[in-house]
Amino acid sequence: MASSGSGYDLSASTFSPDGRIFQVEYATKAVMNAGTCLGIHACDGIVMGIAKPLIHKMIVPSTASYKRINTVDTHVGITSTGFLPDARVLVARAMEEASDYKEHYGSSIAPHVLADRLGNYVHYFTLHGYLRPFGASCVMGGYDKEMKSYKLNMVEPNGTAYQYYGVACGKGKQVAKTELEKLNLNKQDVDVADGGSKITAKQAVKEIVKILLLVHQDAKDNDGKPIELELSWICDESKNKHVRVPKSIIKEAKAWATEQLEQEEDDDEDEDAEAMEE
Repeated sequence: MASSGSGYDLSASTFSPDGRIFQVEYATKAVMNAGTCLGIHACDGIVMGIAKPLIHKMIVPSTASYKRINTVDTHVGITSTGFLPDARVLVARAMEEASDYKEHYGSSIAPHVLADRLGNYVHYFTLHGYLRPFGASCVMGGYDKEMKSYKLNMVEPNGTAYQYYGVACGKGKQVAKTELEKLNLNKQDVDVADGGSKITAKQAVKEIVKILLLVHQDAKDNDGKPIELELSWICDESKNKHVRVPKSIIKEAKAWATEQLEQEEDDDEDEDAEAMEE
């Protein structure tokens, strides 16, 4: 039985006849129309990045409220996309959870525990008629000091908080997801000869910049608008602390990514020409 949405999309606590919650789907749609957000679990750390459209050329990119990447704790960072005011509320909540955990237990919160707690908070807003779901998604990367391992999670508008090898959300999600799958991130521990992939944090920076530029090129509605790239990492290079990727590394990554995209475009044109000749 297909539902039209009429009458069943007025509240986040009402199911449609076929079991859908339209308000949550609308919140997810808000995320799909926002900037592209990526996360990669490399062999030596986590790298996160986001492409932000410059709404107006007079805006200062370093404005605090315009930033999409925040440090929750020294060992955890969060990248958000979607409705910006909603995202800022989720970031503030994540900081509170991390602070409360340290106050009560005397140790830093594990990244996956923080993701689960934030997911529960987001899910709460889908259970009551006087609340609305958050129109934002958060990609969270961190270092688990006890397990001595890196974790990459994403919290979605419905409250799920899965762990990922590589994740994408926002505009161009499907294109970005396809590119991430080509990197074989789920085979980091498999020998390269058997199809495995050993990607370092520095290489992950290049791949994220390349994907973000590719998605921006493919977007039909960007109208040539410039974008601002924001990247951070938590890895061996940063001594397991969440920091922003140095501008010099981002600049090198942009040059490499631009060259790779141009080369791939030329190869596609050559293949098309050969196909027409045949």
